Amino acid sequence: MLTFIQRRSCYFVFLAFLILWTSISSDAERLFHQRDHSDLQSLNQHQAQPITDPHTAELFLSKYGFLKPVNWEEFLHEEPDEPDFSFLEFSELNIEEGFATPRSRDANLQNDQKLHDPQFITALRDFQRLSGLPVTGVFDEATKKAMNQPRCGVPDIEAEIRHLATAVSKRRRSGRDVGVGYMAFSKTVLRWRLIGEGYSSQLSVEEQRYVFRLAFRMWSEVCPLEFIEDTASPLEEVDIRLGFGTGRHLGCKQRFDGSGREFAHAWFLGDIHFDDDEHFTGPNAGKGISLLKVAVHEIGHVLGLPHIHRPGSIMQPSYLPHESSFEVDWMDRKAIQDLYGEKNGFRIQPPVNQVSYLYFYSLLPGSQFWRYDSDQDQVFRRDPEGVTYPRLISEGFPGVPSPIDTAVFDRRDGNIYFFKGALVYPFSVDSRRVARGYPRPLRSVFPPLDPRDHPESHLDAAYFSYSHNALFLFKDTSFWQVASVRERRRRPHLPKNSLLPQRQIHEQWFDICNVHPTSLKLNP
Repeated sequence: MLTFIQRRSCYFVFLAFLILWTSISSDAERLFHQRDHSDLQSLNQHQAQPITDPHTAELFLSKYGFLKPVNWEEFLHEEPDEPDFSFLEFSELNIEEGFATPRSRDANLQNDQKLHDPQFITALRDFQRLSGLPVTGVFDEATKKAMNQPRCGVPDIEAEIRHLATAVSKRRRSGRDVGVGYMAFSKTVLRWRLIGEGYSSQLSVEEQRYVFRLAFRMWSEVCPLEFIEDTASPLEEVDIRLGFGTGRHLGCKQRFDGSGREFAHAWFLGDIHFDDDEHFTGPNAGKGISLLKVAVHEIGHVLGLPHIHRPGSIMQPSYLPHESSFEVDWMDRKAIQDLYGEKNGFRIQPPVNQVSYLYFYSLLPGSQFWRYDSDQDQVFRRDPEGVTYPRLISEGFPGVPSPIDTAVFDRRDGNIYFFKGALVYPFSVDSRRVARGYPRPLRSVFPPLDPRDHPESHLDAAYFSYSHNALFLFKDTSFWQVASVRERRRRPHLPKNSLLPQRQIHEQWFDICNVHPTSLKLNP
């Protein structure tokens, strides 16, 4: 027969085992009984503490830098105070009987004091101003609602960001100081990885990687950075590491607050973490929080951008409802280009069968062409006359050799101009043959104003602009505009088809970029 002490020891051993089992099972992988995860809501037990009174508002304002600037890399999430269970029974009894407890009276007094605290009022006004609310300094319902919106965990007002250089160096990140308060990567090719211990429990791994590839591509299209997914190198050699977690997660200093408010946070020149208690969804899902939109925002932080409090900015701290066609807008592009420079175009090096575009009629690869169906916005496999595609250029355009460099339809004379090496072949659509007296040298058909300023041969592209009513020739990162009829009327001395002075592509067309081939394979 067990003694009292033995029974008590057994009880505590059982209790310890129960607590351990509970803690382990609470962090276990989530199970979904519905294929579409529609039972997610019932499993989401970790809810963020709502902002309901001046005390919780003060915690919010402190965390996001409104009471004083926050050193984000050094800011530690404070654990909540241990509950005082000795007070609970007395408190519940008095509440039921309609009495105010000492603790409730103290809390009310503290809340009243905060409402009249000049520092608290100033912080409220700053938050209201940045949130586009009436600046009253009053903790009203509109302010409370704004504070409870889903948002990024990075502070809105940070201390001087130069201290990040120290934190970054500790994590072996390579960065450069580009001005007061900003850091940027010192290289243009960046490697990223979705870490294996940080997969989401809500989306497949391939869908997660697909979304992240899209997000990185959106930034690579507006600044001269190239992002490569790296799944093989040692983790410490990867520049940007992404992962999902809940509560205490992935060895991070910060703690996620549960479903309902902070959905992600990021470190300058470092890592990105997503709160897996949130209901993330793929592109065009229409419900939940768009993982693509959040990822684009957090990548902006990693690249060096702070929060931008402007309608339409992808760097706004609060999450706005799902937008299927959101983009990195003009001002966000200028912000990232201030850190990394503008897109200056790129050297086109097409393979033998690279497709060239022939507007109005067909699509042409090196030695073949397709006819384009503008009504259906696709190429014909078989056209209305029964002709199958692709076809050899020599079959559709007698007298034109293949492969060609590029081609363009010039609406001014109704000819298709084929370019091969240093020769030009104007092809008449009406007579179905190369114009008499051709081919001729590119320099004689399109004479330069300055003999030293000419592409000479092997064009990369040709393009007729309906808005400019002019033809443009492209080679490397430069272009030449063919003098238009209007330009020749204004300057009668210009020869026909003369080339105006060479210019850089990025001076005329913004954000023309090169994208790494791996970014083009976006299908999950």
